[in-house]
Amino acid sequence: MNNAISAYQRIGVETSIESADPHKLILMLFEGAQEALAKARMHMHHNEVAEKGQMLSKAIMIIDHGLKASLDMNAGGDLAIKLQALYDYMTHRLVVANIQNNLEIVDEVNKLLAELHDAWKNIGESNKTLKSQ
Repeated sequence: MNNAISAYQRIGVETSIESADPHKLILMLFEGAQEALAKARMHMHHNEVAEKGQMLSKAIMIIDHGLKASLDMNAGGDLAIKLQALYDYMTHRLVVANIQNNLEIVDEVNKLLAELHDAWKNIGESNKTLKSQ
């Protein structure tokens, strides 16, 4: 039963990815990183060290190889440079959080991701409004 549910969820995610525009893909990266941090937080509360490490590593990979890698350094100018530095800061902080088992750092990074997620979401909504006018 769990394998069937897992397969269904994978298909749902794959379908979402295939049908998503670039803006939606970035939103999905933010959501994936935040979900990994929520799971890491839960594992920290239960003293599940290996699982905590896996979830923090997943969040780091999403930030570094997803969000940071998607930056267009040529077109993005100063904003892209600042986002790149922020993503580097977040990944560094998550490594420290993992070593120190520090929930406050996880919460700090999650808050930063939430703010960026909201801003990115608002950009998408603004673009939809402009296109419909």
